[in-house]
Amino acid sequence: MTTHKEYQMTLTTNFIEIKQAPDLPGLNFRGFLGRQDFPHMAEIINAVYQTDAIERRISAEEIESNYGYLQRSDTSQDLIFIEIDGTPVGYGRCMWDKVLDGEYVYSFFIHMKQEWRNHGIGTAVAKHFMRRLTEIASEHPGHADKYFQSWGEQSQTWYRGLLENLGYKPVRYGLSMIRPASLPLKVHALPGNLEVRLVQPKDYRKVWEADAEAFRDHWGFVEMTEKDYQAFLEFPYFEPELWKVAWDGDQVAGMVRNFINPTENELFNRQRGYTEFISVRRPWRRQGVARALLTQSIQMFMDMGMDETSLGVDTENPNGALDLYQSVGYREVKRFYTYRKPF
Repeated sequence: MTTHKEYQMTLTTNFIEIKQAPDLPGLNFRGFLGRQDFPHMAEIINAVYQTDAIERRISAEEIESNYGYLQRSDTSQDLIFIEIDGTPVGYGRCMWDKVLDGEYVYSFFIHMKQEWRNHGIGTAVAKHFMRRLTEIASEHPGHADKYFQSWGEQSQTWYRGLLENLGYKPVRYGLSMIRPASLPLKVHALPGNLEVRLVQPKDYRKVWEADAEAFRDHWGFVEMTEKDYQAFLEFPYFEPELWKVAWDGDQVAGMVRNFINPTENELFNRQRGYTEFISVRRPWRRQGVARALLTQSIQMFMDMGMDETSLGVDTENPNGALDLYQSVGYREVKRFYTYRKPF
């Protein structure tokens, strides 16, 4: 668990006024109380995952680690807990980013336990975040394109309905894909003099920088900072021994940063390996680098006894990623939606 603690420990008992909140007995809203709130966040998120049939789980320690590297989100003003009779039943947070192409994106999310949905609470909190984000946006250049943004998975019908009722529209789609290990596999070799080498600690920054460079031409890219690098190192499934990184001399050509989540594998009675964080730098594209690294990763997981591999993809990836993944046997199992609403 990270020892980097720059999130603001806002020790306050002041309630937050939310305009147009429903008049429900025991309902109140409060701010972030610091470390003691991370278990509440985990409990709420995992309840949401269970309700919405999302096969993921998160721990309080993972959330605390993530909050050590927040950027462009002030926990003293941008995080709200929803309570009934003093018990947290939901929470949300807002944030903003400047995208590489000059757009400003003002985002929020809300997690709410099932029994407190459809009472108007989520809509009131969403409108509060939009007011807060409008204040933030007023400090940014007036000529820039600006959008509200949020996200929802295919099974999150309550939250997606909330967004659509507020005028948000899906503008981008992502897929969660799975490939059964039982499918036949042709393993491809790297082209030319490229080779896969075990990544050493001295290489971590070079790998991170190569990945950031490769994704600069992708939709929604935000410039990376030192905090992003530290978050990269603190990823809970940071397993360089499983990575497939293609080297051209001392240059990183491309990578698949594989990992396994043993907790979720045990919980959901599966043996899954993740072939994620796939990228190839421009000078080495269209040469079969990604196909070679991906098929070698799949074979590695098969040799380890995994029953399936999984990855996520933007359906409009500019480099043909979806076609590649389908060609080696990955199939869609769930869809993700990015919603936007212009200012």
